Amino acid sequence: MSTTAEPRRRWYLSPWITVPVPVVLAVLDALLANDLTSVVQMSTSLVAAAALLLRTRWPLAVMLLTLPGLQLSYIWLAPMIALYTLAAAERRRWVVGGCALLLAVAQFLPWPYSDVPVQWDRTTTLAAMYSLMTAIAPVVLGLLVLTRRELAVRLDELTRGQEREQRLLAHSVLSTERARLAREMHDVVSHQVSLISIQAGALQVRADDPEATAEGARTIRQLAVKTLEELRQMVGVLRAAGGDGRELSPQPTLADLPRLIAASGLDAVLDTVPHQSRQQPPSAWPEPVERAAYRTVQESLTNIRKYAPGAAVTVTVRADAGRLQVEIRNGPADPGAEPLVLPSGGHGLVGLRERAQQLGGSLLARPTMEGGYLVSAVLPLRPEGKLPARPADG
Repeated sequence: MSTTAEPRRRWYLSPWITVPVPVVLAVLDALLANDLTSVVQMSTSLVAAAALLLRTRWPLAVMLLTLPGLQLSYIWLAPMIALYTLAAAERRRWVVGGCALLLAVAQFLPWPYSDVPVQWDRTTTLAAMYSLMTAIAPVVLGLLVLTRRELAVRLDELTRGQEREQRLLAHSVLSTERARLAREMHDVVSHQVSLISIQAGALQVRADDPEATAEGARTIRQLAVKTLEELRQMVGVLRAAGGDGRELSPQPTLADLPRLIAASGLDAVLDTVPHQSRQQPPSAWPEPVERAAYRTVQESLTNIRKYAPGAAVTVTVRADAGRLQVEIRNGPADPGAEPLVLPSGGHGLVGLRERAQQLGGSLLARPTMEGGYLVSAVLPLRPEGKLPARPADG
């Protein structure tokens, strides 16, 4: 599982730089701006500078400790740095605004208060403007840093969320591909094994005819080899995790239906409704639609060999109004035919119905009044479209 790499901290943001440098600058400001012989000025200004060592842990308390130094001496850096730290760490805007107002007032009012000017003149206006700028600048810079930090956190959350979504999407695609391969494996193997069983039964009946026996054995061998090849290919794709988009090749199409029906060993007839099929040539249908139609016929023929041996079968392929309809209708089983005993999990029709629904179509499977069975699938021209119409009951 991938993880987001931690961003490298810039050297000038290291605690070895951000903690002592402001303190050193504040001490130099105190030494250069104040009277070194004044105990009040030096003590309050140096206390304000030393308090900056704790500004990241208690920003509000440090901010309040620097105000006496600003009021009683001539320092600027310590209060401004403390206010910046508070604005960058405190989410309560009223606290930041109140401290900024206190800094502006402390900067504007001289000490002692008896020297406060009684009239408002140009000098007083400039002093008020300087005081406001001294308070506003650290707040703006601190809020900018706070906003940038929050945006970085949100961006990191979005990045992690996208990575999680990509992993979930990959797992979903993998699950879908494996389900598709499972359906393909069920359809192919059940069909081939049923053909092998039919050929084995015919070989048993014609055991006294050497030529027929050899031909039946050759057919069984070919079917077994083909089945093993299909299984090997599908298992290989499953082992490769199914996420590389490889398709099982060659994929069956509508053009392979005559060969499928001829090899089914059933009394089956293919009806393509010529006047309608010319409206939508087979080559114009998407590959998933043709494959779904082929698998529907294949699974239906397999079920007929299992449950209605000897029955007459009609396979109808009809193209009309952007829809491909495939119907497999069989009559009742021949009373003299020997049933084909094969294991069944009951998943064939379920897989066909799921395949049709994924393409936006539908599938109907029901007994007929004549004692047979009908499987009808309606598949749209475009797999992404939804088809509201139900298959015809015939």
